[in-house]
Amino acid sequence: MIFHELAHQVLYVKDDTLFNESFATAVERLGGERWLAAHGSPQARAEYAQFDARRRQFRALLMTTRQKLAQIYKENEPLAHDIQAQIAMKNIAMQEFRTDFAALKTAWGGYSGYDAWVAGANNAAFGAQAVYDDLVPSFEALFVAQGKDWKRFYEAVKQLTHCPPRSGFEPLKQLSTEHPSG
Repeated sequence: MIFHELAHQVLYVKDDTLFNESFATAVERLGGERWLAAHGSPQARAEYAQFDARRRQFRALLMTTRQKLAQIYKENEPLAHDIQAQIAMKNIAMQEFRTDFAALKTAWGGYSGYDAWVAGANNAAFGAQAVYDDLVPSFEALFVAQGKDWKRFYEAVKQLTHCPPRSGFEPLKQLSTEHPSG
């Protein structure tokens, strides 16, 4: 969390929550991994690896569910008068989410760190979480494209902020396909 919050001090774009939070989440992940590699004990690195694997699996499940929900609303836009059918499809998608989460939790040996979030999950919660996740792979790819050099990375990100709103995302998204993070 410290790396995340410090990232906001390095760079903050007024009125662009998606850019800011995805950038800070990427710095949190990248900075945490680098710090642990240099200063963490083997136990701390193992604990972080387990935490990060769970987080990535959970966020992948969130993305899949967000995509299902978006498709439900998109496909049924012309049928908006049939709100009951739309609600039924949403309830099915949410039940699938909870079932898939239960399977993850079992695979994690009962880890309960996401239980409260899942209990309160709704459309708004999925949307709010998206701002922390959607551009992270692109920022991670930009870091790799900059030779994993922090100074060059920050400068490249600052250059993106000079693009018109939202158009700065296209170079980021293109990078994530050209330079997968890793």
